[in-house]
Amino acid sequence: MRVVVVGATGNVGTSVVSALASDQNITSVVGLARRLPDWRPDRTTWHAVDIGTGDLEPYLAGADAVVHLAWLFQPTRDPVTTWRTNVLGSTRVFEAAARHNVPVLVHASSVGAYSPGPKDRPVTEDWPTHGWPGAAYGREKAYVERVLDVFERDHPGTRVVRLRPGFIFKREAATEQRRLFGGPFVPQRLVRPSLIPIVPDTPGLMFQAVHAEDVGEAYRLAVTRPVSGAFNIAADPVIEPSVLAELLGARLVPVSGWALRSAAALAWHMRLTPAAPGLVDLVLRMPIMDVTRARTELGWQPRHTAVDALKELLEGLRTSAGMDTPPLSPGAGGPARAGELASGVGGRP
Repeated sequence: MRVVVVGATGNVGTSVVSALASDQNITSVVGLARRLPDWRPDRTTWHAVDIGTGDLEPYLAGADAVVHLAWLFQPTRDPVTTWRTNVLGSTRVFEAAARHNVPVLVHASSVGAYSPGPKDRPVTEDWPTHGWPGAAYGREKAYVERVLDVFERDHPGTRVVRLRPGFIFKREAATEQRRLFGGPFVPQRLVRPSLIPIVPDTPGLMFQAVHAEDVGEAYRLAVTRPVSGAFNIAADPVIEPSVLAELLGARLVPVSGWALRSAAALAWHMRLTPAAPGLVDLVLRMPIMDVTRARTELGWQPRHTAVDALKELLEGLRTSAGMDTPPLSPGAGGPARAGELASGVGGRP
């Protein structure tokens, strides 16, 4: 079985490639990314291609499955750029898969694709996926869901799977996530229990997390098992402010959603952080997901708890962890994070 992984060198991509390479029924993995890595897993070949502009045809021809993961989180100050890659680039991947009659297409959707939903009860995969319009991430994930709806209608012979994970963490991706969401002014080695004094106790500040290795296994199962449709992917427990406070040894301080968003907006407008304030709105509104279908139909069982995944993130931040791929390299931000500063902190890529 020949599997093409589009966007294979980031947090999720490296875990997906590792999971696929461990499966003896998969004879080859083709990793596509904008920049080639030094990492060399078994039975994997690498090719440099940009999904927004590059020629995908030579790599998708003859594929038994395509796993589409490629996604730009930055620049948040230039939503046209992220739209071109995330929406138009995804559309190009799907169209190329259709032209080559690829029998399996697995797409990386997200909890962020869901419309605002409840926090007091979990929702299943039939919850509406219209995103939160105030956040580019939610808009783009939701739009790609609509593109996939049309793809499934027009290509009934292709088995389409959509995975909708919560927040994905692992030790090796911590530095990348600091760059993408925290920015150059986060004192990375000081992000540790006992040094973070408070956690905002904000209504709606609840989310689900999962370890990247477990997400990689979910993609392997989606490729190799005869399933289709959407699957929610998350580990227990749900991360609430009280869980964060216990993990960090911090105390809870009541903070309104308005105040939390205002602080995020001020930091973004002052170019202190690259994460747009709409992400706060998205987190406060996204539903809690029911993962029963992933466990019963996909046969997926996470080996790590959500707290384990968060602990790895913190450990990775303290140790400047990474991998030999361009997105995960600890030095990707440049000496003294100069490259991050030169980008305008959420500005040009």
